[in-house]
Amino acid sequence: MSRTNRKISKKSGVKSKKKSTILKRRGSSAERVILWGKRFGLVFGVFVFLGWLGSWFFMSDASARFGSWAEQKLYDVTVDAGFDVQNILVEGRQYTDVDALKAIINVDKGDALLSLKPNEVKAQLEKLSWVKSVQVERRFPQTVYIGLTERKPMALWQRQKRLSLIDENGVILTEHKLERFQNLIILTGEEVPEQAYTFLRQLQAQEDIQKRVEAATFISGRRWDLKLKNGVTVKLPEVETALALSRLALMQQEENLMDQDVKVIDVREQTRITVRTKPGAVTEYQTGYQKTGGQI
Repeated sequence: MSRTNRKISKKSGVKSKKKSTILKRRGSSAERVILWGKRFGLVFGVFVFLGWLGSWFFMSDASARFGSWAEQKLYDVTVDAGFDVQNILVEGRQYTDVDALKAIINVDKGDALLSLKPNEVKAQLEKLSWVKSVQVERRFPQTVYIGLTERKPMALWQRQKRLSLIDENGVILTEHKLERFQNLIILTGEEVPEQAYTFLRQLQAQEDIQKRVEAATFISGRRWDLKLKNGVTVKLPEVETALALSRLALMQQEENLMDQDVKVIDVREQTRITVRTKPGAVTEYQTGYQKTGGQI
């Protein structure tokens, strides 16, 4: 082969190798694109699947069931360790319904002590009408403690021929089984809950009067009339009720006024106390308790 032909042949070989190399590069680039596409598609598919699985888990009740299962397993472990309910100690209960307490506490002997949720139980117990305040504790290893401070029944509130038991703040305690509270004062009037605290405090300050009072009526949203157990009516003023009660108590000490055969005792005026007897006579006790009288 001549030198010229060898040169041409070499050049042709070089061109052929270059062309082959370029084709290989092009082929390998396309393959890489396809490969990365497959990988991306696989990864994307995995993320889509995980997203769907997570949505299903949380939107269904599977998460709740899993949480309940895990919580129950924890309780089982603590029970095995000796932290189970064996005692339910309730202090301060006199009137609060036992069945209501049991339903709210909602734990039985042998249950996990940790299953008691003190804050939740406390919030529910405070909704009971008798409960003024309450303390709820887990006392390890095996005791549930409930410390109650109950409201004190102070009066019966009569409205529309119906009786309700109230405390000194006018909070309604119950409308059932009132027989055991029949000796309490009966208060009548629509605004009794708002007025009860002040009035009952003033009446308590005069013990000799309080023990004689059977009922009291709030008149026209302004003042009180007392009905004594012997049938006597005491008319109190709109203002300075405490002072009027104090004047009446002093008169009782000096004249036994509430024990006399009278029908009405009127202490609405500051300068005198007017007494109406059952036959119709009127006696006025002026300031200083100087007695005057007459017929009507």
